[in-house]
Amino acid sequence: MLSCREETELMSQGFERPLTLGERLGLRMHLLFCKGCRATLRHFKFLRTATRAWRDQHHDF
Repeated sequence: MLSCREETELMSQGFERPLTLGERLGLRMHLLFCKGCRATLRHFKFLRTATRAWRDQHHDF
């Protein structure tokens, strides 16, 4: 199992590229047991949604 730091990096990469099956399975296993990484993933998703909403409202930039 990867460390929280490595899993966080993998989560971030998952927004930019498709993760391999092994990466996805490892991440899911880690998230089952790690409350902190689950919170980090929720924060990543929130930030992605918020920045997309801002970009859509300010599309002339």
